[in-house]
Amino acid sequence: MFYYDWTFIILIPAFLLALFAQTKVKSAYSRYARIPNQRGITGERTARMILDMHGLHDVPIERVAGELSDHYDPSKRVVRLSQSVYDDTSISSVAIAAHECGHALQHQTGYALLSIRNAIAAPVNFVSMASWPLLILGIFMIQAGHYAGGNMIFNIGVFAFGGVVLFHLVTLPVELNASSRALKEIEAEGIVYEEEIAGAKKVLSAAALTYVAALAVAVAQLLRILLIRGRN
Repeated sequence: MFYYDWTFIILIPAFLLALFAQTKVKSAYSRYARIPNQRGITGERTARMILDMHGLHDVPIERVAGELSDHYDPSKRVVRLSQSVYDDTSISSVAIAAHECGHALQHQTGYALLSIRNAIAAPVNFVSMASWPLLILGIFMIQAGHYAGGNMIFNIGVFAFGGVVLFHLVTLPVELNASSRALKEIEAEGIVYEEEIAGAKKVLSAAALTYVAALAVAVAQLLRILLIRGRN
């Protein structure tokens, strides 16, 4: 009953948005992964140019396995690029590498929302795993007649899932800001020609939509949880 009652329809629009976002990012990435930038600059070289221009000579760039596994590790101050991005000269690779450097620049300038996200990432990871077991256990206890204990456990689960929503709420502007910085950097450094900027922007815009969708799904799930809570 917890999973398949009428409140499930609340999730449908958010899930459709998430599906659309995944399709769009794969389409944009695949399209511009086939188009090399005219200067022949690799993802690794893009990252090195941006980092060095801002005095981040001590931030290394590492090659990692996986597809679209690119990320910036603030704890070790290292930019990690996937194999397909590191050595590739496509517009997609340049855009992705520049985006990860955008996070490094955020770290350098003390961008507040990045600091908040880094601070809450570990606890949110824990509570996100605990939230659903708590919610389900609370429902079972309420249905078994243990109202006080069941409501208390369910409420803890609600607060735990609220942390997940908060994380997505903070993540969205962090990612949008990193993409904005990336576009400014690749244009300022002349990494790609002016007519190639539009392609890089499409790749980053499609990636940003996935974060919008993730937030929408989290909010829809929280709303559903609250509606279920109101019936008990």
